Amino acid sequence: MDYFHSKRTFQPEKGDLLISEPYLPDPNFERTVILICSHGTEGSFGFVLNKEANLRFDEAILEAQGFEEKLYVGGPVQQDTLHFIHRSTDETLGGQDIGGGLYWSGDYDRLMEMIKVGIIDPTDFRFFVGYSGWDAGQLEEELEAKSWIVHKGANAKQILDTDTKELWKVSMSELGGKFKMFANYPTDPKMN
Repeated sequence: MDYFHSKRTFQPEKGDLLISEPYLPDPNFERTVILICSHGTEGSFGFVLNKEANLRFDEAILEAQGFEEKLYVGGPVQQDTLHFIHRSTDETLGGQDIGGGLYWSGDYDRLMEMIKVGIIDPTDFRFFVGYSGWDAGQLEEELEAKSWIVHKGANAKQILDTDTKELWKVSMSELGGKFKMFANYPTDPKMN
C-alpha cells in the first residue's frame, strides 16, 4: 500500500501516531512522532513524543523538588502549560483513555502527591510543555499535502518503552515496506 500517494486517506483517530515525512521542512516537527489525543470536526491536538525540552520537571514545577524527570516539547502551542500521558494503574489518578493502555492527563493534585511520597514510576509517564494543535480541517490539509504518515493504534509499550531518540525511526520501520527504507534516510539529503 502506498501511504504517500494512495487515493485512500488515512484519517487519524485518538490514539494514533502521526509520523513526520522524512524531509518535513518545519523545524517544530522535523523527524517527530505525535500522539493524537483528540481529533474531530473542531480540530485536533496531541503531543510530540520525541523532542526533549531543555528543562526538567522539578525546574518547571518547584513543588516537585528532586523529581528530575525530563520534560518534552509537546508542540509549539502554549508552551507555558504542563501536560502528561501515562499508563499508571493508580485509579485515583484517572485521565482520559486514549487507547492502547494510555491515558492523557489526570488529577494534578494526585500526581503531585504521588511524586512527593515517591510512589510514581517515571517509566509510566511522559511530561510535556505545550502541545500540537490544528484548527478544523488543518490536519486534513497537511495529510493531503503528504506531511504526515498515520500509524494506526499506538500502545503504551511502543510509546513509553522506546528510546525517544529512536522513536521516529522505529515507528517508521514498523510500517514495513518502503517505510523501512525511509527510516534510514539521512536527516540531510545532501549527506546521502
